[in-house]
Amino acid sequence: MSLPLLSPQQASALLAEGATLIDIRDPDEHARERIAGARSVPLDALPAGLHVKPGDTVIFHCQSGMRTSNNAGRLAQAAPLAHGWLLEGGIQGWKQAGLPTVEDKSQPLPLMRQVQIAAGALILCGVALGYSVSSGFFLLSGFVGAGLLFAGVTGFCGMARLLKVMPWNRRPS
Repeated sequence: MSLPLLSPQQASALLAEGATLIDIRDPDEHARERIAGARSVPLDALPAGLHVKPGDTVIFHCQSGMRTSNNAGRLAQAAPLAHGWLLEGGIQGWKQAGLPTVEDKSQPLPLMRQVQIAAGALILCGVALGYSVSSGFFLLSGFVGAGLLFAGVTGFCGMARLLKVMPWNRRPS
């Protein structure tokens, strides 16, 4: 069972009629930027975190539409008696349609973006230092590449775990 796509304009009209908008992105992504009125129910919290009544209209969205499309069957099962939709293009499609979002720039960047920035910077430094100082610095790039490969294969990312406990990512209790 799959869910049909809904354009941002159609979604906006349904939201005005009382539809529920569910953001399946990670909480850090939702905190940084969201569509007004969207409820954060991360993909890994489904179906327990989703509370909708039979007959409700539910619109699911992510960043670009890929996560919702790839998990359409799971999303449909999470709200089996509701009228479910997927927001075409996710929050990016919403913004491209000229519709407003709520941004909080005081929130840290999403953790995966932080990992990408840190890994890219370490690899670039390793290459630059390898050419200019000592070839031993190429090992830094190899180490980071091996870590990314390990993270992709196992689902465990040591860099993400390390970045998560950094002061800028700590949420006040």
